[in-house]
Amino acid sequence: MNISKNEQRVLHALAQGGFVQYDRAANGKITDITCFTREGYVLSNCTMDVFTKLRRKGLVASRKSGAYRISDRGRRTVGAQLDNR
Repeated sequence: MNISKNEQRVLHALAQGGFVQYDRAANGKITDITCFTREGYVLSNCTMDVFTKLRRKGLVASRKSGAYRISDRGRRTVGAQLDNR
């Protein structure tokens, strides 16, 4: 599967324990997202376009209406890396 550098950076942050908070409009569509690392910092690489691509590919998922986290498919897709900081 082809994954861009920004998508891979976001997946690495999510694999280490990060999450994506979102806001929904009245019609149910996601309007705003904020990606947090496990330390609580905001990840600037996580734009709406990157998030939409990851969601469409099934690499991130939300469970029980919670924050979006990396899915099992995302864990298998992201390559191993010693440290991405």
